Amino acid sequence: MSSPVPPRSLRLIVMILLLAAGLLLAMHFAGRQAERQALREQSVQAREQLSLIGGNLQTLIERYRSLPAVLALDPELKTALRGPVDGALRERLNLKLEAINGAARSSTLELMDRDGLAVAASNWRLPTSYVGHNYGYRPYFFDTRRQGSGRFYAVGVVSGIPGYFMSQAIRDDDGSFLGAIVVKLEFPDLEADWSARPDLILASDAKDVVFLANRAAWRYRELRPLGEAERAELAATRQYDKQPLQPLRYGELRTLGEDSHLRRVAGPDGAEDLLWESMALPNEGWTLHLLSAPQSGNAARDASLAAGGVWLALVFLGLFLHQRWRLARLRQRSRAELERLVEQRTADLRTAQDGLVQAAKLAALGQMSAALAHEINQPLTALRMQLASLRLLFDQGQLEQARAALARHDELLQRMSALTSHLKTYARRSPGGNRERLELGGVLDKALQLLAPNLRQAQVRIEQRVQRPAWLSGDAIRLEQVLVNLLSNALDAVTGKVEPRIRLSLQRDGEDWLLEVADNGGGIAEEHLSKVFDAFFTTKPAGAGLGIGLAVSAAIVGELGGHLSAANLDDGALFSLRLPIHTPEETACADR
Repeated sequence: MSSPVPPRSLRLIVMILLLAAGLLLAMHFAGRQAERQALREQSVQAREQLSLIGGNLQTLIERYRSLPAVLALDPELKTALRGPVDGALRERLNLKLEAINGAARSSTLELMDRDGLAVAASNWRLPTSYVGHNYGYRPYFFDTRRQGSGRFYAVGVVSGIPGYFMSQAIRDDDGSFLGAIVVKLEFPDLEADWSARPDLILASDAKDVVFLANRAAWRYRELRPLGEAERAELAATRQYDKQPLQPLRYGELRTLGEDSHLRRVAGPDGAEDLLWESMALPNEGWTLHLLSAPQSGNAARDASLAAGGVWLALVFLGLFLHQRWRLARLRQRSRAELERLVEQRTADLRTAQDGLVQAAKLAALGQMSAALAHEINQPLTALRMQLASLRLLFDQGQLEQARAALARHDELLQRMSALTSHLKTYARRSPGGNRERLELGGVLDKALQLLAPNLRQAQVRIEQRVQRPAWLSGDAIRLEQVLVNLLSNALDAVTGKVEPRIRLSLQRDGEDWLLEVADNGGGIAEEHLSKVFDAFFTTKPAGAGLGIGLAVSAAIVGELGGHLSAANLDDGALFSLRLPIHTPEETACADR
């Protein structure tokens, strides 16, 4: 019969077992924690790589996004789409698109008529030319016809080369749809750059179909099962024409974040565990994916070997968490400081703009000051003479004659009061964003009243053809400043001419009021015509102007939703001011 184990030895065995179990648990949990942390850090790095990759892709697209919009304004393309495109016209259009495509370094440019038929293309010399093919079934053509622009990634039906199609509607002067101009972007350089990276990079569309990849075998894979309606749409639009779509099977192992997962992926080379990071590109409706092998094995082994120092591990963990907390607070503080600086700079810029508007206004008043002083001095002189006559009439007891003379005094005082009141209104600073219903003809009358002394002194003949009432919504003070600037410039231009003349025209033009100020001052030099609205540009001698009047006027008109332009006539210059029409009924409804 065996002897019993002494209690002391039993306790030692139990303690050893507990320590061993605690060590194993510590190594296990430390290993698991290290694995999670390593995956989390790798996820952050992958997210940064995705941001860089997405930024490069977005930059490439944005470089060409405005190209179709600019080409849609080409009058030659509009003219061509108004009628049938014959052989000579088609050749001229092909050569033009070929030259523009070469200069812009885009992949292909094509011109489509209102039915989606390609009437001209930059690749017209190639066997895969788009000319003569109808692409009216493509979604980007539907979107362009309906909403003015479209975009669509697809495999070329003729060329078999995939690319990103961006289109812009070409409309006639009456707004009717004439056709579309389309630019195609291909991404060979981008895919070559991706191929140099060790990780797997994918781009999928809104249907979760992979269309870009740095490994050819991963292209045209379905990241989720497609419905019958989606497959029918792909067949109708021929988005991935002649490219068989294959499912990409994977299983979820661990979710690290909303767009961060550890998954077992059954790829073309077999199944493997991959860290899968995703990032949406909302502007294009795409999603970028970065798949990389997890680098957590070594970290887990090292953490397990170091698990014996439980307290040290806890201390290091506390220090690590504290450091992460400090970094988060530092990022938050930096972000708040940056937002405060941006708000401060924005306020400073707004103040500077208001100051520039006021400076231009006061500069105009300074140029008119002499004539205005003369205008006020005339009624003052007349008043002194009338008062002297009035005293004589009172001294002689001729009260009826004195009472009649008082009427003349009242007229002179009213004239001075109207002029000074208008000067104070014009000179005061207008609050930004102030909108009211006003009549443009009345604003023009006030501007002419303010410049009346200068016009009389220069003996300028004013010709007016003004349609009234011309209702619109805007800032009366700032709009008056624009008209004073235009009239002052016209007055300066005709000064010294034999028969100085300024012609004013106000009439409705479509949905706008068109106000034209023309003079016979000789016009603007052709080399200066494109610079007249630049700030601080002036052709006047030093001290005669700041060069900001027209720049400020253009900015004011732009804020009111209008446009200010300059051109030359046979004998002078023409400034055209366009402002949107607002009927009194529409404005009243907007006020409510």
